[in-house]
Amino acid sequence: MKWKHVEENWSAFYEAIEEKWPEVAQEDLDAIDGDQKRFVEYLIEQTGQDAEDITEELREWLAGELPSDVVMDPTHDNRSLNNVGKYVNEGEDVYDADENFADEEDDE
Repeated sequence: MKWKHVEENWSAFYEAIEEKWPEVAQEDLDAIDGDQKRFVEYLIEQTGQDAEDITEELREWLAGELPSDVVMDPTHDNRSLNNVGKYVNEGEDVYDADENFADEEDDE
């Protein structure tokens, strides 16, 4: 994931942040409001680690999966529905019942 995902959905990441860095407080996260520089400075202060270690931990954390709260956010639904069209064969209607698709008939 990229930091913009974190910044745009900041509060949805609270649980994942608290799991990775148990030293953080939700009130402080509210004040940081997704600002990466402030977050790194806050983590340095809370954990006592140096900037290089925190930056590496953050990089590893960002390599992980998006939290389900972010993935399940209704604002992502339309994008997902629009993207499904590229997986539907020409001539098939996205809204047809699954049993009408050729690929399922071939399995029988």
